[in-house]
Amino acid sequence: MATASASKTQTIGACDLRDWLKDVEAAGQLEKISGAHWDLELGALTEIILERMSSPPAVMFDAVPGYDPNRRVLVNMLETLERTALTLNLATNLKTIPLIDALRARLRALQPIKPNIVSTGPVMENVEHGDRIDLLEFPVPRWHEGDGGRYLGTAHLVITRDPETGIENVGCYRVMLQDKDKVGLYISPGKHGKMHYEKAMKAGKPFPVAMVFGQHPLLFIASSQAVPFGVNEYDWTGGILGQPIDVIEGPLTGLHFPASAEIAIEGEIIPGQMLPEGPFGEWPGYYASARRAEPFVRIKALYYRNDPIICGAAPFKPTIHGMYRSCLRAATVWNGMEQAGVPDIRGVYLPPPAQRFMIVVAIKQRYPGHAKQAALVASQCHAGAYLGRYVIVVDEDIDITDTNEVVWAIATRSDPATSVDILRRTWSGPLDPIIEPGQKGHNSRMIIEAVRPYEWRDRFPATSAISDDTRKKYSTKWAKVLASLQSRNAQSRPRGA
Repeated sequence: MATASASKTQTIGACDLRDWLKDVEAAGQLEKISGAHWDLELGALTEIILERMSSPPAVMFDAVPGYDPNRRVLVNMLETLERTALTLNLATNLKTIPLIDALRARLRALQPIKPNIVSTGPVMENVEHGDRIDLLEFPVPRWHEGDGGRYLGTAHLVITRDPETGIENVGCYRVMLQDKDKVGLYISPGKHGKMHYEKAMKAGKPFPVAMVFGQHPLLFIASSQAVPFGVNEYDWTGGILGQPIDVIEGPLTGLHFPASAEIAIEGEIIPGQMLPEGPFGEWPGYYASARRAEPFVRIKALYYRNDPIICGAAPFKPTIHGMYRSCLRAATVWNGMEQAGVPDIRGVYLPPPAQRFMIVVAIKQRYPGHAKQAALVASQCHAGAYLGRYVIVVDEDIDITDTNEVVWAIATRSDPATSVDILRRTWSGPLDPIIEPGQKGHNSRMIIEAVRPYEWRDRFPATSAISDDTRKKYSTKWAKVLASLQSRNAQSRPRGA
């Protein structure tokens, strides 16, 4: 949350969505669909692809009926390990736990790099003010049948500034299209953007806002995940990339937005002015908030590239998406546990269907109480404390990315009377679906020690699985037959069938 550097140069195009798309297409992970309608059809196809494909491609929708055929919508940016690794500047051949381990090493060693402030960039190819502003000319989707409107902001950036300190923040808060020059903005309590807004409203002053609706997916990750306190999201992004990104100082607000953005706006929120907003299907997979009055941004300037791309990441049921969130959260929880002194952690994983609500930790037990310590710290370290529900600790022989193995460990290595504890009045939020409206803010946690009891772990029954050496020997001998079986099985049983 620091301001950008003061020097101004010409843009060199760092951190460009279109360069990322070239790499994704080269990897065979980009598909194009023409002719899908903005009203439900585009969202429905996105959800169906996520349901039916174990490795869903990134999808570019073009030729949306009623719109310029070259005004496009990109979805599924980060739904495979390979694309997540590509975006985070990591090796793309890593499996889940090695990727999380490499990411947490990168985060520990990260040195923020301030952005370059540049005088122009591709986003300034088209500049519109006043009556010429018309967001209705872009193919903004209505994603879910129960949504209260069309949502332009689902994988985007919202840039605000603390009116007292001048510190800038880049967040991701849902944005609903209200009119050609108005967008609704909902920010949940406790977020930096909400704090900035409340300070401005208390002072009775207009609140300047900039927004970006198409950008390199690493910037979306930075805006939607908790970067270290005091670190600006642009600086964090530069640190991950190993080079500064280019930003433009907004001519009207002074807020900074990426020079290579696809679409950007500048505007302001006027105290006391609100419009109905919502509902919207949120990341837990539910409609957790009703339609109600929320602030809106009156747009004063619109900037966009030729043939602009809207980035979309509308939440569906999390049983079918959420890979990058799982990896990011797992890496930060793992680091938080180590920083608190928990030893011999062999892996941390957040199953994508559960999102924040479940954390699975594998340890090599070293002393009595080690499993409980790991569970408590995982549930209450900064990255794991908000909107959690269950923490499960297993032994190092369990593949924590395999739900079947985790369930097996719970069923055979935990006793309800001695292995389970409940924490009460822990940190929740407004999107927690199990908390009754009007009582949101706190929830409870269950921690499950699904490990061999420490006192007699050496006498615990041995598993009956084949050894690693035996598995390797016969996997090699029968490699062709096994590959053929796997191929036929994948074709006959698509995900979600």
